Amino acid sequence: MPKIVLTAPIPRRAALTGALAAPFVARPARAEIVWRIGHSAPTDFPVHTRLLQAAAAIAKKSGGEMRVEVRPNGEMGAPVGLLSQVRAGTLDAAPLTGQVLSASFTGAALPMVGFAFSGYDKVWAAMDGELGAFLRQRLNDRLGIVAMNRVWDFGFRIVSTGGKVVRTAADMEGLKIRTPPEVDNVKLFQSLKAKPLATPLDALKGALEQHILDGQESVLPLLKFAGLDDVQSVCALTNHVWDGQWICVSKASWTKLSDKLKTVVADAIDDAGTGHREETAADTAKVRQELEQKNIAFNTVDSASFRTMLRRAGYYDAWVKRMGDDGWSVLEKYAGSLT
Repeated sequence: MPKIVLTAPIPRRAALTGALAAPFVARPARAEIVWRIGHSAPTDFPVHTRLLQAAAAIAKKSGGEMRVEVRPNGEMGAPVGLLSQVRAGTLDAAPLTGQVLSASFTGAALPMVGFAFSGYDKVWAAMDGELGAFLRQRLNDRLGIVAMNRVWDFGFRIVSTGGKVVRTAADMEGLKIRTPPEVDNVKLFQSLKAKPLATPLDALKGALEQHILDGQESVLPLLKFAGLDDVQSVCALTNHVWDGQWICVSKASWTKLSDKLKTVVADAIDDAGTGHREETAADTAKVRQELEQKNIAFNTVDSASFRTMLRRAGYYDAWVKRMGDDGWSVLEKYAGSLT
């Protein structure tokens, strides 16, 4: 009796249905690469929907060779924990702000220098130019992570009050203002002779209602989402600090990709980042319109007066000592002379 040799496995589906007579065509198996990207935002935030966009593009352009799972809502941990996981290679990627990254690499805070940028034209020129390249290289060298080329927008910070109009640096003197607890935020307002108070977000509205605080500083959408539009009537578009989100990739995960897949991943994430910038700008404009309809008044400020006061207070000199001359000189190419 001749020996029978099977040249291909019987398909599971055929075995289960009994369709053994159907022809079987052997195809090479494709090893699928699965990445996980973790973040702390809710699923209806642009950062999540745009990461899903990037994931879909990666799956399509890789021909199914690579799949990306996006884990929202802090499922993979808080931002600081996400950074640790990315550095360790136990998480493939995460969007991380300069504030989070600066805890491990001081230079990541460079774009957050007070009154460095007057608007988005200056921010994107810097972050898509030499400043962004400078920071990406050092994130790689110091933290062992690969940051994608296009930083996503986390927003400019503004000052709102219950009535006092802030137009110049002199208007900040004595102002009791809520800030996040990070030292950089506190020092900025101390240098402006304000009285910063690190108040928990869940206690902020009550403190404003009871006039324990005169105002607060945050990204503009917080006024709406935290319900502060009932207790704030004036908003100064100070744009005093900007921060962004770098899509940070584990070096271990990155080096395992072929050159083709690296291009696919980088292009998909950067394209989604462009969309995120546009969507964030549109959402912020919509929030402003809604707040104006609730009779919140908006005004611009004299940024030069703020820079002058900060310069006299030694604020910028302290930053130079922290950042070093190399980083500072790159920042000033876009921000102009600060010291």
